[in-house]
Amino acid sequence: MDITLDILAILAAIAFVAGFIDAIAGGGGLLTLPALLFAGVSPVQAIATTKFSACFGGFAATRFFIKRDLVSVKQQTWGIIAATLGATLGALALQLFDAKLLMIVLPYGLILIAVYLLFSKSFDQVKAKATLSEKSFNGLLVSGVGFYDGFFGPGAGTFFTLSYCKLRAMDLLRATAHAKLLNFTTNTVALLVFIVTGMVVWKIALVMALGQIVGSHLGAAFAVKKGVTFVRYMTVAVCIAMSVSLLLK
Repeated sequence: MDITLDILAILAAIAFVAGFIDAIAGGGGLLTLPALLFAGVSPVQAIATTKFSACFGGFAATRFFIKRDLVSVKQQTWGIIAATLGATLGALALQLFDAKLLMIVLPYGLILIAVYLLFSKSFDQVKAKATLSEKSFNGLLVSGVGFYDGFFGPGAGTFFTLSYCKLRAMDLLRATAHAKLLNFTTNTVALLVFIVTGMVVWKIALVMALGQIVGSHLGAAFAVKKGVTFVRYMTVAVCIAMSVSLLLK
């Protein structure tokens, strides 16, 4: 692909913002995916390329949360396994999907997810008691969101966070930390599948990875100090604007 330095710089800046947002509330893919599509990358390649940068950003944020004892890899072993299986199946299923149809569906899917985040009044409310056992949660929710992340991806971190808040009765900060661990897992697994199938645009992926690493580290630190609500609205606004531009294009 003929990608100019100007476009690479813009994509790196978007990746920085996406990493910052992703570490706090999830949904960074709502920015990077439409940005890549708008730059002329094919749908499957765009999804594959976002996984590369998301892996680096996810690692930075997850490492930050682990060092502050907000999540334990050992205690989440079965969740990681469930996320791995789901993401693998999702990434393989994407290879069988019609790219032209995907190009038509993606902008509408992005807008629907953004609208859901915008009007989800219970985003930061925590249940007093868990409504699903850990075994059922991993088997149903984690594997399901893992499949979605391997197949499509945007908003997966947010879905993980919401699920932990609503079904496992976690406070928002710990839910975010657990979501980042699982989101890092699903991104890594899906990326491996995409590398094998040759779908990653490496020039773009490497540049965006740098932006996402810095943004994710700063976002994780900000999440511990501040909160997530305003970031959700910023994500929604940018996502809708870029998706509308994509539709017009």
